[in-house]
Amino acid sequence: MLERDEGVLINYDLQTLRGDFLGGLTSAVVLLPMALAYGVVSGLGVIAGLYGAVAVGLFASLFWGTKALISGPTGPMAVAMAVVVGSYAENIIEAFTIVIMAGVIQIILGLIKMGRYVAYTPYSVISGFTSGVGVIIVLLQVLPFLGASSPGGGTVGAIRAMPDAVGSINYHALAIALVTLMVTVVWPTKLARALPPTLAALVAGTLLGVLWLKDAPLIGTVPTGFPDIIDTHTVLQHAVGSFQPALVLALLASINTLLMSLIADSLTRGTHNPNRELMGQGVGNIFSGLFGGMPGAGNIPATVVNARIGGRTPVSGVLCALVLMSLVLGLGEYVGEIPHAVLAGILMKVGWDIIDWRFITRIHRVQREHLVVMVITLGLTVFADLLSAIMLGLIVAALVSARQFEYLELDSVISAPLLDISFLADEEDDEPDLDGMLSLLGGDDEEEEEEEDEADALDSMLALLGDDDDDEDEFDPFSARCGLVSFRGSFTVASSNRMFSTISVDIRDHEVVILDFSQTDYMDDSAAFVVERLVDVAIEEETECIVMGLGGAVGASLQKLDILRSVPKDRYVEDMDEAKVIAKRILGI
Repeated sequence: MLERDEGVLINYDLQTLRGDFLGGLTSAVVLLPMALAYGVVSGLGVIAGLYGAVAVGLFASLFWGTKALISGPTGPMAVAMAVVVGSYAENIIEAFTIVIMAGVIQIILGLIKMGRYVAYTPYSVISGFTSGVGVIIVLLQVLPFLGASSPGGGTVGAIRAMPDAVGSINYHALAIALVTLMVTVVWPTKLARALPPTLAALVAGTLLGVLWLKDAPLIGTVPTGFPDIIDTHTVLQHAVGSFQPALVLALLASINTLLMSLIADSLTRGTHNPNRELMGQGVGNIFSGLFGGMPGAGNIPATVVNARIGGRTPVSGVLCALVLMSLVLGLGEYVGEIPHAVLAGILMKVGWDIIDWRFITRIHRVQREHLVVMVITLGLTVFADLLSAIMLGLIVAALVSARQFEYLELDSVISAPLLDISFLADEEDDEPDLDGMLSLLGGDDEEEEEEEDEADALDSMLALLGDDDDDEDEFDPFSARCGLVSFRGSFTVASSNRMFSTISVDIRDHEVVILDFSQTDYMDDSAAFVVERLVDVAIEEETECIVMGLGGAVGASLQKLDILRSVPKDRYVEDMDEAKVIAKRILGI
């Protein structure tokens, strides 16, 4: 098995080599038709898909951060690149500059260690995004499926062009597409290990078009050999203006890749380094852009096949890229004879599989809030743009989570009155005769011989609580001049407003309030400023504050923000016994 120790590969045996060889070879076969198809979807052509598969796959494996991950063109990247190409159709160099800048941004994201945060993406956002990409791929392939050319304009443009395409169907293209689609669907599982269904469909559809149904539109001439490097001087001229769309591509590629890394880990029972993976993907996208290729990320089907065949190390990814490179050098004359309908049939199945049917089939059981997040993300992915879908999806998901955290955090706040009869009583000599007190409150008239003792007990209690004998008739045994507000657990912006409105009312009912932080684990800035507002309310209501158990990270944070500056230093205590002493002193007992 392969291990990594300070960049050195060790324990690489013959069995591991065999698994990597078979995995890399098979994943190349799986990735080939997808690279061709995604190249067409991106608007750059089939050769751009192959260049991207070679460049991204090779360098992502050389700078590996995830075992067994196969990188190359993917559905989200193809859709995103189609938008870029549509916006910069008059200056294709600027489109490739965006790919290069996206790679640079990915490297920066890896260097500042942003990779780990992708793991916090809610599943409802991921489901909506992936399902939206699947829907886009299916909709974009309807026109070539019918033998029509794509008018551009993304999903909306394809939908608008569908009526005309239906009215002028190319039946040769339709027959080829249907046969290709059927092969991908019904291909026997026993044969899939030796010949992947996508490759079988590519061969079947191409033969059908070459031998019989020759009126279907073809891919056309495809260049072979190594591509020319784009003029770096021109790239630098467009670098600044390319930042915003490059950021979109970089974020999409990063999210796409790191989600695939999690899948690869589950298949190989390994762990990945997200930041190193981002840097490797970034280098791959830089070279892809320099050589005129489309951007790439972790590819799901190729990675799954690689892991199941036995690929366990980055060697399989390198081998996959080298196999595709050898095909690039001499494949052009054969690729040109492939009908567009063949790629449309393959992508129809790929898009259908990308849709998250596991989530959709359980949609009636999903919580309403999570369903809203998923639907919003899916809708924006299909009809707006991918970055807006992810960003707004994350925002809505965060709001939904905040609502749940609000209830949990508010349940962790204890606001309770401290009865004078129990809290302010001394435990030793000054402790009143509670039995006598209770007898006095509900005693029997027939026990006249105990009245004198009970009166003495009441006098003792009144004296302890600071009342004069003249006020005996006004004594309330259930009065609570002191109150306790205990913050237990973690508190964030989610509960800050409700916490203030709830606790501030209780503070007004007491002469002394004890703010207990002894069981507080975490408190963000929003919650900290709520504490300051509570202290201000206490001051306005002439309620004295005692701070208890302030220490650790929470104490340091409150002190740093100077939240408790209005509380005198002699009001800070460690436990309830000290708080009782201070409370008595404040009340004059």
